Amino acid sequence: MDRSRTRGRIRALAAALPVLFIFSGAVYKPRKVTFYKDVLPIFQNRCQACHRPGEGAPMALLTYHQTRPWAKAIREAVAARTMPPWFADPAYGKYANDRRLTPSEIETVIGWVDAGAPEGNPAEAPRPLKFPEGWTIGTPDAVVEMPQEFKVPASGTIEYQFIRIPTMFTEDKWIEKVEVRPGNRSVVHHLVVFTREPDASFLENLKPGVARGLPAPKTRPTANNQAGVFLDTPGAEVLGVYVPGGMGWQLKPGQARLVKAGSDLIFQVHYTTNGTAGVDRTRVGLVFARTPPRERVRSLVVANPYLRIPPRAADFPVHATVVLQAEARLVSLFPHMHVRGKAFEYRAIYPDGESEVLLRVPRYDFNWQLTYQLEQELPLPKGTILECTARYDNSAANPNNPNPDAEVAWGDQTWEEMLAGFIDLAFDPEADPDDLVRPRRAR
Repeated sequence: MDRSRTRGRIRALAAALPVLFIFSGAVYKPRKVTFYKDVLPIFQNRCQACHRPGEGAPMALLTYHQTRPWAKAIREAVAARTMPPWFADPAYGKYANDRRLTPSEIETVIGWVDAGAPEGNPAEAPRPLKFPEGWTIGTPDAVVEMPQEFKVPASGTIEYQFIRIPTMFTEDKWIEKVEVRPGNRSVVHHLVVFTREPDASFLENLKPGVARGLPAPKTRPTANNQAGVFLDTPGAEVLGVYVPGGMGWQLKPGQARLVKAGSDLIFQVHYTTNGTAGVDRTRVGLVFARTPPRERVRSLVVANPYLRIPPRAADFPVHATVVLQAEARLVSLFPHMHVRGKAFEYRAIYPDGESEVLLRVPRYDFNWQLTYQLEQELPLPKGTILECTARYDNSAANPNNPNPDAEVAWGDQTWEEMLAGFIDLAFDPEADPDDLVRPRRAR
């Protein structure tokens, strides 16, 4: 080959390189990320259910001007994957309500903040979402509200309050969505709504409409960290729950919860004082199923009310194990502990000896108690053992620990503890729900 011709080609290529680089930069320059075109759709899909007026989040993220002051904080939370809150170990199970941002969504939000959080063209924004005022489940078909306000003092300990409220339903109602909404989130720590059938003995002496304080029953003083029971009361069942960070309960089409004609709702409310007196008037919204369900859903609680956590234990395990008495399908899981709660795991052990982890929450957060709805519901044969393992940090290293020198037992208050593994089970609507938790009665 002619060396001079080769050198000439090399010189020509070298001369062209800057032009190529410039051209390449024009082709591959990252597109500009703006709030209206790129970030707002993510916030609508992932964030605005909580980040809007009247909901639990501390600020609204509906508009650019609401969002811009929080840009750096949003970047930190998104990069650390602390927002949206989601605590399930991804190695176990898939969930229909998984709140996590995708890697692409994370990259978009971080890139937007790093670029100076540009606003962009408002004409490129998606249409604003329309939220029913005061509800995340849509407009309820019925609202059951405390008939009068409950006054919460500025200080002191308040026993769990029970309020019995007649539904006035003249026919059975199938419920597909339930949302419990406190009137004052600053004093309502959490709240459970039970149905009470007309002839049930559960709290039969409770006067309708009048709040009554009842202490939690005390368990025997000997430690039993392997025990397990279904917290189940004949004629009553859990209809809905409010906890910090929780959302309304929604079922899939064809599934519903039953409230029998003439039933009462029992509000079990845990109020906490915060230094300022306040009032609360909680309500629950119900959306009825439009057609008879193919499956009835019932909430049950796997619990260990005999737990004992020794002083200064940094990673103390407690177990609760129960046996399912009839076949059913697992719909969702909701772990509940108090401020010493560290981690939680659900496991199923099948009659053939095989077992699997259903849900593992390696870093439990008392301030974000989530329900995990299975993407594919899981058949559970009769005889399946359901095991909940909770781990507690009663050491001084736990910043939320009120007293690391105390032995901790089961109790209502946050300085006491619970192991309560809520499960939602789906089954034949004609079946007796009590057969799920107790040996089948003779017919």
